[in-house]
Amino acid sequence: MAKEAGRAPSAAQGSHSFHAAITGNIAAGKSSVTRLLRDWGATIIDADEIVRRLQQPGTPVFRAIAERFGPSVIAEDGTLLRSALRARILASPEDRSALEAIVHPAVFAEREQLLASCRAGSPAVIVSDVPLLFEVMDPAGFDAVILVDAPEELRFHRLMQERGIHEGEARALLSLQMPAGPKRLESDYVIENDGSRDVLRDRAWAVWRKLVSEARKRLISH
Repeated sequence: MAKEAGRAPSAAQGSHSFHAAITGNIAAGKSSVTRLLRDWGATIIDADEIVRRLQQPGTPVFRAIAERFGPSVIAEDGTLLRSALRARILASPEDRSALEAIVHPAVFAEREQLLASCRAGSPAVIVSDVPLLFEVMDPAGFDAVILVDAPEELRFHRLMQERGIHEGEARALLSLQMPAGPKRLESDYVIENDGSRDVLRDRAWAVWRKLVSEARKRLISH
């Protein structure tokens, strides 16, 4: 673990919920930890789920992507051909910036709506799953930041073995995000995912207990 959660309360106006962010570089295991937190009772706002929903055929985001990148990124069934789009953004910083300009504002707006809806129900713990937290958002906007991390070579092999991505593309994907080192220093909790699933579960559980404790303190103080 890194530093204990000691941030000033986030700007959760009118909400008693404890709002944490979970992040991690590609293939670190963030989604696995998010699923555990959901099972244990956290209310989850998942940026990846938002992206998938916003990129469904017929949506404004889908239409903007199709207009900018052309038919080569559209599959025969009319859905987004993610492998082709991924290849484009890995090959061209200009294309990557164009995609980010289309997707990020829409995801941010949708996430804010979901967050407002969640806060209205005053759940004890809200966890926002944000893959690019340090790259595109302000970590100070959360009550705590959880980083899931694993050695780069392990993440490299996971990309190839578990996702079927070839070596060159796997290396390129790893290079797109900030190194984990600076993120570790700015995170309140670091969950190492370099062992078995049982070990990961135990480490995630320890962090979950701390989140629940912080949420209880928040409730008592109000």
